[in-house]
Amino acid sequence: MTTLLWGVLPYVTVALLVAGLIWRYRYDKYGWTTRSSQIYESKLLNIASNAFHYGILFVLAGHLVGLFIPMSWTDSIGVSEHTYHLFSLYGGTAAGVLTVFGIALLIYRRRTKAPVFRATTVNDKLMYVVLLGAIVMGMVAKLTHASGDGYNYRESIAPWARSLFRLQPDTDLMEGVPVLYQVHAVIGMALIALVPYTRLVHMFSAPVQYLFRPYVVYRSRDPEQLGPRPERRGWEKTGA
Repeated sequence: MTTLLWGVLPYVTVALLVAGLIWRYRYDKYGWTTRSSQIYESKLLNIASNAFHYGILFVLAGHLVGLFIPMSWTDSIGVSEHTYHLFSLYGGTAAGVLTVFGIALLIYRRRTKAPVFRATTVNDKLMYVVLLGAIVMGMVAKLTHASGDGYNYRESIAPWARSLFRLQPDTDLMEGVPVLYQVHAVIGMALIALVPYTRLVHMFSAPVQYLFRPYVVYRSRDPEQLGPRPERRGWEKTGA
């Protein structure tokens, strides 16, 4: 079971993620969207969506730092384990609460607004259950082991996660991990595998090119301001 959960399941998760993204792009390119329901209701959506997106970004950032920044790096800059634990505890809890609030409000909106509820699919419901389960279980695991310096997952879970990228999974590191952290990890992998098959796929379509697009040109109607257009970023000379 240890080998299956911590040596095989992570690669199955990645395979499902990559295969799903490729399949979705080839056969459901026009469905690669959040299927926004803003047209039905926008007041609650504006609050819930912002809370969820800001919260989940902080959650993801915390996981990246916790799993992929070795203890030796933080020790070298003078960050003690106690300081790191407090920052992780309070910062992670705040991010988790904000994310859960956003998800709860999104679910409330979908359940109470008839047009939005009719547009909800089975995949949406499954996504909400797994997403909420992953966030809540992570918070429960953290708060359950909050006393003292807490459980130091950077000596077990983090090295295991990094070993996966070396294609040499050190499954023994996960044997002594508290059950709540193990459950959180399994639900997290299930969530990653589900991403291509739900509206969460839109995270791979961030409008990065927007940062490098040409400026939008607005022409003035004031005759005194008419004249040659000044050069701006993103526009080339035509030679005319």
